[in-house]
Amino acid sequence: MSLPHEQDISLDALLAVAIDAARKAGAILIECARSGVRIEHKQLLNLVTNADHQAEQRIIDVIHDAFPSHPVLAEERGLTEQAPSRYKWVIDPLDGTTNFAHGFPAYCVSIGVECDGCGIIGVVYDPTRNDLFTAQIGQGAYHNGVPISVSSIDHLDRALLVTGFAYDIRETPNNNLDHFVRFALKVQGMRRTGTAALDLCYVAAGRFDGFWEVMLSPWDMAAGVVILREAGGHVTDFTGASHSIYGRELVASNGLIHQAMLDLLQEDIRSPRSG
Repeated sequence: MSLPHEQDISLDALLAVAIDAARKAGAILIECARSGVRIEHKQLLNLVTNADHQAEQRIIDVIHDAFPSHPVLAEERGLTEQAPSRYKWVIDPLDGTTNFAHGFPAYCVSIGVECDGCGIIGVVYDPTRNDLFTAQIGQGAYHNGVPISVSSIDHLDRALLVTGFAYDIRETPNNNLDHFVRFALKVQGMRRTGTAALDLCYVAAGRFDGFWEVMLSPWDMAAGVVILREAGGHVTDFTGASHSIYGRELVASNGLIHQAMLDLLQEDIRSPRSG
């Protein structure tokens, strides 16, 4: 289907709206954390809170106030029904819901923008630290306005990696535990923060050297992937093929250890767990 003519929107205009939405959603998260969190269970280990819903609605309102025709793909609501558009916003109002529900200060707002299917804007905001990560395609990546770049670590044995686990870890055989054990025996250190969007930003900023995960959703990756690529990082699927946020797996790194990470993941795939 061909789309009707749609005027180009400047990257600066898109970024400004994304930052405004992220900060307003972040303020809601902080207020909900102070006033009390109401928790629902989507699945046994998959939580949603009143903060998710309130922050998501605020983001959508800010976007549609500025760009009424733009569809928004959101974690809780799904895809809003708008007229066909070259632009699509992909948002997670609260990445790290389990952390948030337990009062653990590791969560964020994630807002990405696509144009013609390509990620062009990434904004990730951690309201607990007032940390704002931003990127526009072709313009580099920034942390609180200061340019960032990936690390120069070039061997796994000196690398600090991060990963995560799916909500259905107890049921699925593709639960990442084998990968975790294999990497833990090869690297300097392993971390698990519970928020994929921040993990990607931390690789972009050189705090982590690599990240992999399975069973991800588009809103987990849309913003962080843009930020990481603009910081000089590399992103693929587990085979080394081009990455799509609509796939379920991701390998992200500073580029220097990327092939070593892929080799280890492929070794796991070639040697499945016995039993």
